[in-house]
Amino acid sequence: MMIYIKVHDSQNGTLIAMCDSDMINKVLKEGEVVIDIKSYGSFYSGKLVDSREAAKIVRGTKNVFSANIIGKESIGVAIDTGLVRMVNVLHVDGVPYAHSYKIA
Repeated sequence: MMIYIKVHDSQNGTLIAMCDSDMINKVLKEGEVVIDIKSYGSFYSGKLVDSREAAKIVRGTKNVFSANIIGKESIGVAIDTGLVRMVNVLHVDGVPYAHSYKIA
């Protein structure tokens, strides 16, 4: 499984967007929760890499203040690198996702 990863720089720090490649054109819905990856694909579609390369990018990115992660493979990388904790992983339409924020 390949992963899209994109690093967004801002004045507040760095945001990491990571999404399993098979999720990029999907809209996930469950109850009132909707994650529209299809309309916001450009937010996630940076480099297309394997999980090992995604982990290198995450570990090498400094000043991360936020992360948006969608998909089983991407969540695995995020947990393995300490970007998110398993306790913070939610599911929509059977797909794991997490948002992480660093509050200073």
